[in-house]
Amino acid sequence: MKKVMAIINIDKMNATKKALLDANVTSMTASGKVFGRGKGLWEAKILEGVKNDQPEALEHLGKEPRLRAQRVLEIVVNDQFVQPTVDAIIDANQGEPHGCGKIFVMPMMDVIQVRTGITGSKAVD
Repeated sequence: MKKVMAIINIDKMNATKKALLDANVTSMTASGKVFGRGKGLWEAKILEGVKNDQPEALEHLGKEPRLRAQRVLEIVVNDQFVQPTVDAIIDANQGEPHGCGKIFVMPMMDVIQVRTGITGSKAVD
């Protein structure tokens, strides 16, 4: 079992959910709005909006240090679903020159289904 954690642009959430469903990945957890930044630069249209005092652009930019609104997905899958999960996230989010997100794949020691007490791979299926 692995945990796939993805940080994606908040506006790509619906496309990501659809791509994961198309890859038969049906379970996931999504954290609310989180803020972060990578090495990439801000989109020119957001910076232009800030320069023109547009409230929407200012809201996207936030306070110093300038962080982007993003979403964190956590998906625990059995090993055979790791690559389809990663591919689905990449397909739904790739395309912008900067700031498409990051994907982390980590080992998962155990999973326990609270309702039934089932553990391990069967709890993920």
